[in-house]
Amino acid sequence: MFRHVVMVRFTDDMTDDDRAALRAGLGRLPDVIPEIRSYRFGHDVGLNEGNFDFVVTADFDDAQGYLTYRDHPEHQQLVKGLMAPFVAKRAAVQFDWPAALPPDLPG
Repeated sequence: MFRHVVMVRFTDDMTDDDRAALRAGLGRLPDVIPEIRSYRFGHDVGLNEGNFDFVVTADFDDAQGYLTYRDHPEHQQLVKGLMAPFVAKRAAVQFDWPAALPPDLPG
Protein backbone atom coordinates (compact mmCIF):
# COMPACT_ATOMS: atom_id res chain seq x y z
CA MET A 1 0.00 0.00 0.00
CA PHE A 2 1.02 3.59 -0.55
CA ARG A 3 -0.21 6.39 1.71
CA HIS A 4 -0.38 10.13 1.13
CA VAL A 5 -0.92 12.42 4.12
CA VAL A 6 -1.34 16.18 3.87
CA MET A 7 -1.93 18.59 6.76
CA VAL A 8 -2.83 22.24 6.38
CA ARG A 9 -3.22 25.28 8.56
CA PHE A 10 -5.84 27.60 7.12
CA THR A 11 -5.87 31.38 6.98
CA ASP A 12 -8.31 33.23 9.20
CA ASP A 13 -10.41 34.34 6.23
CA MET A 14 -11.65 30.82 5.45
CA THR A 15 -15.39 30.80 6.15
CA ASP A 16 -17.67 27.96 7.21
CA ASP A 17 -19.05 27.93 3.66
CA ASP A 18 -15.51 27.57 2.30
CA ARG A 19 -14.91 24.65 4.67
CA ALA A 20 -18.16 22.99 3.61
CA ALA A 21 -17.28 23.40 -0.07
CA LEU A 22 -13.86 21.84 0.54
CA ARG A 23 -15.35 18.86 2.38
CA ALA A 24 -17.95 18.34 -0.36
CA GLY A 25 -15.30 18.51 -3.08
CA LEU A 26 -12.99 16.09 -1.31
CA GLY A 27 -15.89 13.73 -0.71
CA ARG A 28 -16.45 13.46 -4.47
CA LEU A 29 -12.87 12.54 -5.38
CA PRO A 30 -13.09 8.78 -4.64
CA ASP A 31 -16.00 8.58 -7.11
CA VAL A 32 -13.99 10.15 -9.94
CA ILE A 33 -10.49 8.78 -9.25
CA PRO A 34 -10.65 4.99 -9.16
CA GLU A 35 -7.03 4.64 -7.97
CA ILE A 36 -8.09 5.83 -4.49
CA ARG A 37 -8.44 2.80 -2.18
CA SER A 38 -9.21 4.66 1.04
CA TYR A 39 -9.83 8.36 1.60
CA ARG A 40 -10.27 10.17 4.90
CA PHE A 41 -10.23 13.82 5.77
CA GLY A 42 -11.26 16.03 8.65
CA HIS A 43 -10.76 19.07 10.81
CA ASP A 44 -8.67 18.91 13.94
CA VAL A 45 -10.86 18.52 17.03
CA GLY A 46 -8.75 20.95 19.05
CA LEU A 47 -7.42 18.73 21.82
CA ASN A 48 -3.80 19.81 21.44
CA GLU A 49 -2.39 23.30 20.99
CA GLY A 50 -0.42 23.92 17.81
CA ASN A 51 -1.97 21.20 15.64
CA PHE A 52 -2.69 21.71 11.98
CA ASP A 53 -6.32 22.55 11.14
CA PHE A 54 -7.09 19.84 8.61
CA VAL A 55 -5.77 16.51 7.35
CA VAL A 56 -6.29 14.31 4.30
CA THR A 57 -5.10 10.70 4.16
CA ALA A 58 -5.35 8.73 0.95
CA ASP A 59 -4.31 5.15 0.25
CA PHE A 60 -3.37 3.67 -3.11
CA ASP A 61 -2.09 0.34 -4.38
CA ASP A 62 1.24 1.91 -5.30
CA ALA A 63 3.09 5.16 -6.01
CA GLN A 64 1.71 5.27 -9.55
CA GLY A 65 -1.85 5.34 -8.18
CA TYR A 66 -0.87 8.31 -6.03
CA LEU A 67 0.70 10.10 -8.99
CA THR A 68 -2.49 9.56 -11.00
CA TYR A 69 -4.48 11.12 -8.13
CA ARG A 70 -2.00 13.96 -7.67
CA ASP A 71 -2.17 14.93 -11.32
CA HIS A 72 -5.87 14.22 -11.92
CA PRO A 73 -7.68 17.32 -13.24
CA GLU A 74 -10.49 17.06 -10.65
CA HIS A 75 -7.95 16.94 -7.82
CA GLN A 76 -5.90 19.78 -9.28
CA GLN A 77 -9.00 21.94 -9.71
CA LEU A 78 -10.09 21.29 -6.12
CA VAL A 79 -6.66 22.11 -4.70
CA LYS A 80 -6.34 25.32 -6.72
CA GLY A 81 -9.90 26.53 -6.21
CA LEU A 82 -11.00 25.33 -2.78
CA MET A 83 -7.85 24.75 -0.74
CA ALA A 84 -4.83 26.75 -1.91
CA PRO A 85 -6.43 30.20 -1.47
CA PHE A 86 -6.77 29.48 2.27
CA VAL A 87 -3.54 27.61 3.06
CA ALA A 88 -1.22 29.39 5.47
CA LYS A 89 1.00 26.33 5.97
CA ARG A 90 1.12 22.86 4.45
CA ALA A 91 2.99 19.66 5.28
CA ALA A 92 2.80 16.38 3.39
CA VAL A 93 4.38 12.95 3.29
CA GLN A 94 4.01 9.88 1.11
CA PHE A 95 5.15 6.44 2.23
CA ASP A 96 4.86 2.74 1.50
CA TRP A 97 3.34 0.56 4.19
CA PRO A 98 2.42 -3.09 4.40
CA ALA A 99 -1.26 -3.97 4.02
CA ALA A 100 -0.93 -5.99 7.25
CA LEU A 101 1.58 -5.81 10.08
CA PRO A 102 4.07 -8.65 10.22
CA PRO A 103 3.15 -11.11 13.00
CA ASP A 104 6.11 -10.08 15.17
CA LEU A 105 5.04 -6.41 15.41
CA PRO A 106 2.48 -5.23 17.94
CA GLY A 107 -0.67 -3.70 16.41
